[in-house]
Amino acid sequence: MKYSYKKRLSEDIKSQRPESKFDSIPDAKFVCVNCGREVGSKNAGTHNRNHCPYCLHSLHLDNIPGDRSAGCGGLMEPIAIFSRRDGRRGEWAVIHRCKKCGVLHSNRIAADDDPLTLTLLALRPLTELPFPLEIIRNDK
Repeated sequence: MKYSYKKRLSEDIKSQRPESKFDSIPDAKFVCVNCGREVGSKNAGTHNRNHCPYCLHSLHLDNIPGDRSAGCGGLMEPIAIFSRRDGRRGEWAVIHRCKKCGVLHSNRIAADDDPLTLTLLALRPLTELPFPLEIIRNDK
């Protein structure tokens, strides 16, 4: 089995990061700052919940996943979806942009993320065209 540099770096970061108060709590809950709904990690498929499954918003808390070292604390809005190509075929991730400082982060989707919200985000480039649809008509 190949042992990649990326995996080694990820393991090094995890071993050096300060322990979070959420690390030992099996279903840590929070209230989403954007939509106000209570969110837990119970049905997420992971213990590391990093965004709301209803509206997909997050908070800018980390510089490196799990380190809780970002001093910003701004609202991270979901702006796009992408399909990962690093061996996890078909796995989607959400691109978040901080409304306060503009930083971009990607987060894997969770098992309980709302499928309609994910689909609408993925379709946004097709539904919010930057030009009038009539421009591409071929009536000539």
